[in-house]
Amino acid sequence: MSTTTIRLEDELKARINAAAAQAGKTAHAFILDSLAQTVEQVELDNAFHAVADERWARIRATGQTVAWDDAKAYLVARAQGKRPRKPSARTPGK
Repeated sequence: MSTTTIRLEDELKARINAAAAQAGKTAHAFILDSLAQTVEQVELDNAFHAVADERWARIRATGQTVAWDDAKAYLVARAQGKRPRKPSARTPGK
C-alpha cells in the first residue's frame, strides 16, 4: 500500500470531518470511500460512452435504428413486468 499526501483548504477539511462524523466514519475512511466512488463513476461513465460510441458508429454504418414508438412500447411493457420481443432495427422510411 502506498501513501499519498494531499493538501486541503481548512474549510474543506472541516467539511470532510463534519460529513465523516455524520456518516459514522473517520475522515480517512470517508476520503477513501469518496475517492473510490468517484473513480467508479468515471469508469462507469467511460464504459457508457464507449457503448454509445459503438452504437452510434453502427447506426452511421448501417443507417438502421429502432423507431421511437417501437422502443417506447418495448420499454413500457418491460416496466410492467412483461417480456416483450425486442424491436428490430430498420432503415427509417422503409
